[in-house]
Amino acid sequence: MEQDYFREVANTVVKKIGSLLDQQVIVADDRGWVIASTDRRFMGKNLDTSPSRRMLHQLRVPIKIRDKCGQLMIIESNKPSVPPRMAEALVEMVINQIMLVESLPNQSDLKNKLIYDLLHGNSSDETSIIRQAQILGMDLNLPRAVLLIDASKYILGGDDRQLQQKVNTIIRSIVDFFMLPSDTICGYIGEGEVVVLKASSSRDLANWLRPKEKLDTSPSSWANLAALKRAANALLSKLRSETKQPITIGIGRYHPGILGLTASYQDARAALSLGLKFYGPNKVHCLDSLGIPAFVGISDERTKNDLATHLLKPLEKYPELMQTLEVFFDENCCPTSASKKLCIHRNTLTYRLDKIASLTGLDPRDFDSAVQLRLALTLKASSRNE
Repeated sequence: MEQDYFREVANTVVKKIGSLLDQQVIVADDRGWVIASTDRRFMGKNLDTSPSRRMLHQLRVPIKIRDKCGQLMIIESNKPSVPPRMAEALVEMVINQIMLVESLPNQSDLKNKLIYDLLHGNSSDETSIIRQAQILGMDLNLPRAVLLIDASKYILGGDDRQLQQKVNTIIRSIVDFFMLPSDTICGYIGEGEVVVLKASSSRDLANWLRPKEKLDTSPSSWANLAALKRAANALLSKLRSETKQPITIGIGRYHPGILGLTASYQDARAALSLGLKFYGPNKVHCLDSLGIPAFVGISDERTKNDLATHLLKPLEKYPELMQTLEVFFDENCCPTSASKKLCIHRNTLTYRLDKIASLTGLDPRDFDSAVQLRLALTLKASSRNE
């Protein structure tokens, strides 16, 4: 491996020195074998035993790359000779430059770090974040939501030396899937997880919008997730097919502003964690579709209140349905008692409960759905009283 690295750097040195001096340049290893040359005739020859050594200028500059030593030589020509000190200084400068560049983090590492810091709330200066993102070719001015992809079984499985290759495979697949590389920002945040900052306007999610469906991007809205869920489910199928390993995706709702990505990530992280715990892998998880675990497992009260508002929002235009739901629960879900208290026929009550189920997707006569609706009503009442 060290020899391969020595050969790789030697080739770069030969190209740069040859170009700067406009001379034919050779690098040989410590046994005299030519491993890099601007003149292919010398490749693979041993300069200490070959008759062609007479063609070489006597100027030889020792070089050391990590623990490997060798020498750089300049082939005789009719061009002005290079002073030894200048050649030595030039070679040293070129090697130092190569080593310095290699010691710097690459663009992918810088991008991953910026995304990680942003999502974990380590950066609060929006101007600085935007500037850094622009330098790295990322546009954070678009409204974006977070997709958190757990591909740990694929990325962390097997040989550690293949980790970066597997990460790149996942990211390439994501970018190809969305077909909008400039609008899909992906980063590896460790532990086998890849995060996607997906542009979430109606244009960016057009392929997954149903006829007449519009995205709601109000600050506390969960309604903009329908198209994103469809996209995530299609992406999940693609990734599972390509990796042949378990893949799970957590979705965060859109929050306004660049720093809103931190909140979106927290949504996605909670959805992924709770989803895996209660429903298992190979699914797309979002807080608004986790049911009771979302209310029990989320510690953030604001998120719980937002979820409650979202679940009850379809009933806002129908006060009689909201009243019916409250009375139904107050009467311990007994249809006879509820209809009497509401002064309506039992069939009318049944019609209203069917309507509630149709609008919210939650049937008050089903235990799990009833618990969610009851918790939502309790949280909404509590927030009004604060």
